[in-house]
Amino acid sequence: MKKKRIWLGISLCLMLVAAGCGSNNNNSGAGASSAPAGTVGAAGTAAPDTKTYKIAVSQYVEHPSLDATYDGIIAALKDAGIEEGKNLKIDFENAQADQANNLSIAQKIASEKNDLVIGIATPPAQALVQAIKNDTPILFAAVTDPLDAKVVTNLEHPGGNVSGASDTNPEAITRLMDFIATQFPNVKKLGLIINEGEPNAVVMADKAKAALDKHGIELVKAPITNTSEVKQAAQSLVGRADALYITLDNSVVSGVDSIIQVANENKLPFFSSDRDTVEKGAVATVGFKYYDHGYQVGQMAVDVLKNGKKIGDLPVTVQQKLDVILNLKAAAAQGVEVTDAMKAAVTDQANDIIQ
Repeated sequence: MKKKRIWLGISLCLMLVAAGCGSNNNNSGAGASSAPAGTVGAAGTAAPDTKTYKIAVSQYVEHPSLDATYDGIIAALKDAGIEEGKNLKIDFENAQADQANNLSIAQKIASEKNDLVIGIATPPAQALVQAIKNDTPILFAAVTDPLDAKVVTNLEHPGGNVSGASDTNPEAITRLMDFIATQFPNVKKLGLIINEGEPNAVVMADKAKAALDKHGIELVKAPITNTSEVKQAAQSLVGRADALYITLDNSVVSGVDSIIQVANENKLPFFSSDRDTVEKGAVATVGFKYYDHGYQVGQMAVDVLKNGKKIGDLPVTVQQKLDVILNLKAAAAQGVEVTDAMKAAVTDQANDIIQ
């Protein structure tokens, strides 16, 4: 009988211990369900990031360079695990090169709550900086001169809530003008189609003129106020200029097909400031891929959204890898005989000589 009581006591103790263990396991399970993202489970796999990001993008107009910039931004976010339809919501707005639209889009975005705002091209960047008065991070892309546009006051240490990437390196303009002067000796007057209402276009035109002056080449301007005037402006330069040129001028680039048509019909060499236009039918530029430019801005977005960096601590970047980009088919269409010296000016001939 005594033994029986002893065994009964032992059994009760074991039951209490088991109950206690079961209670601890249940608490651990509850804790696991609310563990932070990235916690490694029993199977050794990382728990998915459940945070959802919301960004707003304002793009000035639809054209190849700005579209490629946007694609690069989205690709960089996706590569970092931030993907639309999964954990990313994007409010994409396009002003269609209308300044009134551009301002109203900025005001709309400013009234909403976003984790990050991106302006693609100078006018959206300016409008967003003026409209957003809180600390919402603002990134800009495809802005020619961030200082002149007054979107930042310092390139190395922007401070505040704004940073981004400039889509021009002054060296690119100088190198293109030098290329024209040395490889196209018959060009004494270079015709420029320009919307002088776009600050970025004016800045680039001034740099081009300064470079051309050193070679004794005159810059002849054909001004426009909107894209519908581009063809007429290009036609007005026939007989007044020996070649055509455009800057990173959104209104002009949007109508670039008509410039290519005029250049081909009148055998006028046409030079652009971006690779995408050369791929469409300009003869040459000194530049880079806008997709890469956008990807760089997308990586900055990842630093802010995912890595917790303060946007004002991120330096404004410029493209360092520049090359002459030459389109052989466009050259033939515009009466240009491509020489060995022209090809020799291209560093990466496999990628930057377009057949």
